Amino acid sequence: MFFILIAAVGLGNGLSDGVYSNYFKEVYQVTAVQRGLIEFPRELPGVLCAFMIGMLGFLGDLRVSFIAQILAILGVAMLGLFTPSFGVMLIFLFINSMGMHLFMPLQDAIGMSLAEPDQIGRRMGQYFSIRAAFNLIAALLVFFGFRTGFFTFHTSIKWIFLVAASALICAAVMTVAMIRKVKPQKAVRRKTKLILRKQYRYFYLLTILHGVQKQIAFVYGTWVIVDLLLKKADTLALLTIVVGFISIFFLNMLGEWMDRFGIKRMMYIDALTFIGIYIIYGFVVWGITSEALPSQGLSVWIVYLLFVLDRLSMQIGMVKSIYLRSIAWNNDEITSTLSMGISLDHVVSILAAIAGGYVWSQWGSQWVFFMAAAFSLGNLYVAYRVQPDKEKAVAEKMRLEVQKVEI
Repeated sequence: MFFILIAAVGLGNGLSDGVYSNYFKEVYQVTAVQRGLIEFPRELPGVLCAFMIGMLGFLGDLRVSFIAQILAILGVAMLGLFTPSFGVMLIFLFINSMGMHLFMPLQDAIGMSLAEPDQIGRRMGQYFSIRAAFNLIAALLVFFGFRTGFFTFHTSIKWIFLVAASALICAAVMTVAMIRKVKPQKAVRRKTKLILRKQYRYFYLLTILHGVQKQIAFVYGTWVIVDLLLKKADTLALLTIVVGFISIFFLNMLGEWMDRFGIKRMMYIDALTFIGIYIIYGFVVWGITSEALPSQGLSVWIVYLLFVLDRLSMQIGMVKSIYLRSIAWNNDEITSTLSMGISLDHVVSILAAIAGGYVWSQWGSQWVFFMAAAFSLGNLYVAYRVQPDKEKAVAEKMRLEVQKVEI
């Protein structure tokens, strides 16, 4: 049932989140600066995530997941049924984003709780692979829908958002089925304060760095294609299809690599791929904007390749959650720490989006990517500093002490 839940969420998010950049451009004609500012109401729910989890956490992860689906449905359905003013659109976008962000730490926590202790990497790879497969299906629907004219942003009703809402309704129904089957007990209300353990410092640093990298990958990497290359939703859908198809296999391999090579080596791979991709991205964009490279032909294909590689490299980020689980002092801290990590991620995301829009318009679009490459040096520092085996041993010792106290 969890596989079905992940699949439905992947389909719903792929049909909504995957086309927002084109929606903003075609319906509201936003500029690069405005595109960065839109990220404030869109990413603010991520900042509030830890506090929402803290307030609702006593209900249990599955019940909070149901609330998350309802919020996501409400927001995207309103965008589908109406073409509101820009300000009202931001309110519905906020509601949809609140549901999406609320589910983020929960899906990792629920997934890891269902996984066998010695196969967490493999199971997480399977969960992510299922989601990628349905993101691929969503991309196919987007491509053929826009190519045939069934989906369009130039009508009063945006059918693509209503189809997305339908998929999320399936996710909500499946969540209810899981609640009835598992019958989770209500837990003690979680504290919303930040768990300041020295043990978690590298996890929090990785989430902060991820906030910058995510904005570059999902906002400005996309904006290069939409604004500089002037491509439509069907082009982005084709690229998403490629990413989704590769991800089905890549994520399964990634999960196996996590178990085989360990956390530290995968962190090195994560860091080096980000640094390399963003440096190349910056030089290619610089070449196109300065007309040293043509805005068509080989240059475009290089941008497409970088887009795909960037999306794939983002998926290596699952190592953060696996790292956290291995060093957590008790299982009750995992969900709250993941949600706090998402809040830190999104504080940085908002700042990075606004700063990125300013840098894009004032200094040049290439500097957005050079800035991301510089921040990714932080990933390399974390990979060098972490000692997963020693940290895991400390965590296991603390768990035993906690159990003794409880007994």
